Amino acid sequence: MWVHTKNLVGIIRQPSFILHDISLLQSLPINEWENGFAEIIKHACIKDAAMFRHLQKTSLTAYMKDKRMLNELIQRNAMIKIKVVQKDEFEKGDRRLLNFGHTLGHAVETQYQLMHGQAISIGMTYACHISEQLVGFSQTDQIVSLLGQYNLPSYASFDKKKIFEVLKMDKKRIKKEMNFVLLEKIGKGVVMPIDLKRLEKIITNL
Repeated sequence: MWVHTKNLVGIIRQPSFILHDISLLQSLPINEWENGFAEIIKHACIKDAAMFRHLQKTSLTAYMKDKRMLNELIQRNAMIKIKVVQKDEFEKGDRRLLNFGHTLGHAVETQYQLMHGQAISIGMTYACHISEQLVGFSQTDQIVSLLGQYNLPSYASFDKKKIFEVLKMDKKRIKKEMNFVLLEKIGKGVVMPIDLKRLEKIITNL
């Protein structure tokens, strides 16, 4: 029987070095560029408010044309992830922040024909609204606007009951709680355990 899940099996192998060749990016279609920027925006949301502001002032077209600026952006994002992973290799603390938008996003991705970045973008949008309710986050409009600026979706119609059933199988679930990544403010993500029944009610009412 086919089960719609993601990331059930994984291994941890830290690289000896990271090589990025930006000439390879020139071979990608525009939707793959947009797809990648979902993860860049995610990093800005959880760890780098200054990068978030820079993204607001720039555009996808500008990054595609300016190799120096693109190279700096790639390095900046690589360093964010490197520092998080080195500090928390086995995802017991800060590394969980990298899952911002992924809990609901993965569930949506398994049920609908979306690219990963598109699904995560939707997941981030709804995570912002959950953050409003639980930690008083007040910058959802800025994030939704930035996602749109980079041609990424934000709001979407989906079967919430079906999506929650998939979401409950997420690896971040611990018994009757889900470790959910929220935002206190742009640039500061937090992980909060949320009772599954409470989370279901919040998602159903969004």
